[in-house]
Amino acid sequence: MVKVKIPYNPRGICSLSTKIPKRCIFIFKIKASQDEKLYLVEFRENREEHTIKKKRRVVMKKFLFNMLKYGLVYLLLFVLIWWGMRAYDSWHTPLQPWHTYIPEELSVKELDEANLKRYLEVEEQLFQDVRAQVTDKLTADEKELSNRFYSGAPIYPPHFKENWNRSYLIYPQGEIKGTVILLHGLTDAPYSLRHIAHRYAENGYAALGLRLPGHGTVPAGLTDATWEDWMAATRLAVRSARELVDKGKPLHIVGFSNGGALAMKYALDALEDKTLPQVDRVMLISPMVGITRFARFAGIAAVPAHFPAFERSAWLSVLPEFNPFKYNSFPVNGAVQSWRLTRVLQSQIRKMGRADYLKELPPVVTFQSVIDHTVSTPAIVYGLYAHLPSNKSELILFDVNQVSLFSPLMRSVSRSVVENILPPSPRLYSVAVVANKTQNDVETALFTTQAGATQMRSKDLGIRYPRDIFSLSHVSIPFPMDDELYGMTPKPGSYKMFGVNLGNIAVRGEQGALMVNLDSLFRTTSNPFFSLLLEKVDQAIADPAPLRRLDKNTIQKPELIDDGFWEKEEEKFIQEAEQYESEVTP
Repeated sequence: MVKVKIPYNPRGICSLSTKIPKRCIFIFKIKASQDEKLYLVEFRENREEHTIKKKRRVVMKKFLFNMLKYGLVYLLLFVLIWWGMRAYDSWHTPLQPWHTYIPEELSVKELDEANLKRYLEVEEQLFQDVRAQVTDKLTADEKELSNRFYSGAPIYPPHFKENWNRSYLIYPQGEIKGTVILLHGLTDAPYSLRHIAHRYAENGYAALGLRLPGHGTVPAGLTDATWEDWMAATRLAVRSARELVDKGKPLHIVGFSNGGALAMKYALDALEDKTLPQVDRVMLISPMVGITRFARFAGIAAVPAHFPAFERSAWLSVLPEFNPFKYNSFPVNGAVQSWRLTRVLQSQIRKMGRADYLKELPPVVTFQSVIDHTVSTPAIVYGLYAHLPSNKSELILFDVNQVSLFSPLMRSVSRSVVENILPPSPRLYSVAVVANKTQNDVETALFTTQAGATQMRSKDLGIRYPRDIFSLSHVSIPFPMDDELYGMTPKPGSYKMFGVNLGNIAVRGEQGALMVNLDSLFRTTSNPFFSLLLEKVDQAIADPAPLRRLDKNTIQKPELIDDGFWEKEEEKFIQEAEQYESEVTP
């Protein structure tokens, strides 16, 4: 085709051999002659339309700028109002001595250089300081029988035969066959894993239950603690446990909630840093792999606390301390540090999984309630297990009770969590679900799908799901039903051991009469299937070596493992639950 040069002229004709101005619009095309193969293309200049488009762009830019400007103004206004409300609340809610006195713990550097003996010496000094700075300085109004820091109260821990707020080391009767480190959860104490520690000791293991920095003393200890402190203490515990036995003997690590995140991270760190002692088995109970999104912004809530008059704003909750082995008050920093730990852990899991560094990871066994208000169950499935190799890892889920007294009140989405949360089989890990044998049967069974298999096998547990329990909870799994503090069916007179029993309280009365939040008394606090947990511990001890690895090529890993998948799944669950609630609420 031959181009015809038609110069630009006042009539609006534009040349084909030059760049066509944007203000020209195409009108028509004329085929002058087939023989000459000449084409004429006429354009007409349209300055009016060009001006209109330019004005539209200006208007759109101005609109977006105003939207952004006013959005930021409204966001700032909201934050200021929120801060003001928290400041007002803190002004009218004075803190107690256990909220203001901060014991001086070892630093990260000191922890990495210390041994267990040094750690216990510092711990002893911490409790002496708490006695001098808090207990001995209580006013008459603070000396209440429900205050764990009052030496005259029946729940005062130093009066107990064993103060489970402290670190402990339980030796077996005979030869030490191995060691286990037990890491408690956030605001918790070493008490929470004592039953599992005793089980390990019965099997010939030396059990080290470590009090993590900031815990076991006063709630204010958590206002200054960091997740790096907790990791340094974990490294100290593993070093100390390894020194108790020969190098060839097994070393297990057990973590509950926040301690589960620490245990998992240590196992990953030991793969990257060969100077760290390796662990042979990781046991996780309600592990904090992912937590609610509110914790991401919890630090903002503490901003007013920079002013002395509003120091109460550094706390998400300030409650009476009536639990001898757990803080009821919760500082903002605790939530922030846990969130930071989970983000670092998730990133490390993804990075090492993509680089195929997890192939030497020891088996991971996890116990998790499908309904958990503290940690994210989808995060455990898709943020952890979806990345694991075929190394005999197992996920044990506790389903809801389909025939509880509260079944008519249960949301439909809660009944089908297991079906919606698990990726299709075959999987590289085993899944065992504790559930009703049928939807109308109070008897329970263990439904197991082995790694690499598609068929599910069932085994009767011989355990009835208590009809007054509609689900387990985040805090219930490590405690048997007859636990002296948290058990729902404690032995007669067992409350005398710790001065109170918090598990068998039947709350009846009017709102506003109690000094505590009803949610803290409403949660399930013990586990009717605790014997299954002990059975899995026995199996881990008896068979510490991983099974043969499955061929990854024969098992299709789920494609739903992008960085935020579990958060999207959890959001869907929350939205469905809220929609259901709005439909049934008059």
